[in-house]
Amino acid sequence: MTFQDEIIKWYLVHKRDLPWRNTTDAYVIWLSEIILQQTRVEQGLPYFNRFLSSYPTVSDFAAATESQILKLWQGLGYYSRGRNMLITAKEVLDVHDGIFPTAYADLIRLKGVGDYTAAAIASFSSNESKPVLDGNVFRVLSRYFGIATPINSTGGKKEFAALATALIVGQQASVYNQAIMEFGALQCKPKSPDCPSCPVQEGCCARNTNHVNLLPVKVKTLKKRTRYFNYFIVRDGDKIMVKKRSAGDVWQELYDFPLIETAADYIALGESFLTDVKNNFGSQCLLKPLFSRKHLLTHQTIYVQFFALDNYIINFRLNTDIKWVSLIDFDELPQPKVITDFMSTYSIN
Repeated sequence: MTFQDEIIKWYLVHKRDLPWRNTTDAYVIWLSEIILQQTRVEQGLPYFNRFLSSYPTVSDFAAATESQILKLWQGLGYYSRGRNMLITAKEVLDVHDGIFPTAYADLIRLKGVGDYTAAAIASFSSNESKPVLDGNVFRVLSRYFGIATPINSTGGKKEFAALATALIVGQQASVYNQAIMEFGALQCKPKSPDCPSCPVQEGCCARNTNHVNLLPVKVKTLKKRTRYFNYFIVRDGDKIMVKKRSAGDVWQELYDFPLIETAADYIALGESFLTDVKNNFGSQCLLKPLFSRKHLLTHQTIYVQFFALDNYIINFRLNTDIKWVSLIDFDELPQPKVITDFMSTYSIN
């Protein structure tokens, strides 16, 4: 048996029963692929079900508002994906008469659809012979064929793309692509892969050379930014003061609270922090620390501190992004996960 045959044979026995695998509807497949980008299946499945229930067709999706999409997306992170989906849905209506495209050449032109996603949708919906290359596939190919070229380098991307293209020739693309992805997700896992039961272990270069834990290779170029967000909780009966985040930063267009960002923890800053607070909210304002947490993003680590704020002064003409909303209305607005977690776990009465 060839490598491809073994992978497919394994897949037909071990594959998970996932809803997007029981359809060739390109819209449904697109929905699953975008939601599952940088998201585990276990985490993404409830979101997929909610989106498909709320928007069963691409026309329904296109009719939604951005706020509705972001609220349903809340907690998944990478909110640009949700915004791009709305742009894509509207484009499918305008350019493709409401019929979601299945050809790679058309899919790759859609907003937020890259090589991998276009190949996945095209192969799963119409069996177009386009290989997928996600993290799982990179890992399987790197280990089995013993490729140490960094997967995130220009040369590495070309090398793996050429190999993946050669391997899919003569295969049923929809089955083979899903098989190798599932194999990487369940069998050839990043840590502690199940090598003893692996059906391709005899031909696996990484296993034979004891390099399983060294492959794939990825060049580390990301330097995380550290930030300190100090949120101020202001209540007036059943109303709470909120702020809509502006474009060009994390969580754009989502709602949080009045905020002062500092260069270090407020305790370390001491009097300079209190001075900054009084300059923003009046010299007689009163602060009470409530809750703190560390919030991890791909490119940033954000240390969040919540304060109760009283006896404040806020000039709403100068701070037009701040407004009062009822607690009920705030619950309906899209929020960063760190805000949702705070509202659900900490009593602010």
